Amino acid sequence: MASPPMNKYWIPHLDIHKKVITQELQYYLGPDATVRPYTREGEDGFLITTPGACLTDEQIDDICLKSKEMWERQAAARSQLNPEKPLKRPLHQPVLISKASGEGSRRRGRDRRGHVSRRPYDDKKGGEASRK
Repeated sequence: MASPPMNKYWIPHLDIHKKVITQELQYYLGPDATVRPYTREGEDGFLITTPGACLTDEQIDDICLKSKEMWERQAAARSQLNPEKPLKRPLHQPVLISKASGEGSRRRGRDRRGHVSRRPYDDKKGGEASRK
């Protein structure tokens, strides 16, 4: 049996938690519906694929409400890890991606052998200023 033709809809990610929309989508749109992150014209959102109509305003409101509850639970869980220091903006807690080593700042301006470069910083491309 051939699968039914699928419609694709994009909605912005504003106020929508990825985990919530992933969990709720098939409840609202049926077992054939899928969702994935998608960027449209530079704006992040979700691409919904479904054989029928997209989410109604009421369904999107419900997903936004559940998303807010999810973020609040996550913020409460993070504050439990460090209760003596409450966060002013719990949803904007910085996450360390990589830590710079102290050695990098000392090496700036030195070549591979440890010598200080004689070329000015602005002149690395060898433009007209370096030919004069």
